[in-house]
Amino acid sequence: MIQIHENTAYRGKADSLPHDAAETNVCTACRNDEPFEFEFEYAYQPIVNLATRNIYAYEALVRGPNGESAASILAKINDNNRYRFDQLCRSKAVEGAARLNMQEFLSINFLPNAVYRPEVCIRSTFEAAKKFNFPIEKIIFEVTEGERVQDRPHLVNIFKEYRRFGFHTAIDDFGAGYAGLNLLSEYQPDIVKIDMDLVRGIDTNRPRQAIVSGIVHICKSLNIKVLAEGIETRAERDFLRSLGIELMQGYWFSKPVFKGLGKIPEFAWD
Repeated sequence: MIQIHENTAYRGKADSLPHDAAETNVCTACRNDEPFEFEFEYAYQPIVNLATRNIYAYEALVRGPNGESAASILAKINDNNRYRFDQLCRSKAVEGAARLNMQEFLSINFLPNAVYRPEVCIRSTFEAAKKFNFPIEKIIFEVTEGERVQDRPHLVNIFKEYRRFGFHTAIDDFGAGYAGLNLLSEYQPDIVKIDMDLVRGIDTNRPRQAIVSGIVHICKSLNIKVLAEGIETRAERDFLRSLGIELMQGYWFSKPVFKGLGKIPEFAWD
């Protein structure tokens, strides 16, 4: 089990979160001890650092109780269970990471439209991290794929609050949908994850090469790490590495492992 110094990791942070009456009903629903209406688990996919030839982090990816697809679970989310599902996702991801003795960063997707007040909704993450002895400074929050952000200022506020409480942040699917330059101009996360549609076949696609090269240049200027996801071939890996991208994720390195941590084959590094 990962050991932390509780006094330095948690002192004053969880206790400083508000308890005002306006949020009580929402928080009570999220923290209800009754069984959730359906079961789900997690698969963990490694994110590698090519420069150090090590695993940098694992992304927690929701799955059905027997490894069913994420889509089969997300299809069950509605306005009535969205808040509690988001809170349970955080707790279960942290619990699973601690059970697997994860030493690397843990990247958790969150639903921005399910966050009522970030400084309140974050409480369950603090409680899970404390309960399972997982350091909060090793947690990355990223916007979940395909989530349509209804209020961009609200998302920016969520990111800022998470950073204030010691968590890392990431913008997923950069270059697709809402995750564009306007968002980046308002908030600079620790990590930008380049959308896999821009990565696919990039070694032979000049427009994609130019776009990704531009993203890398912008992020370097803003001191943001760039992560390329969806790597499936050696050629994609090598071209992205030539642009200076060190953090990568995809089937070339490892598929998500249901309730486990994947290992990187030797050929994936070479």
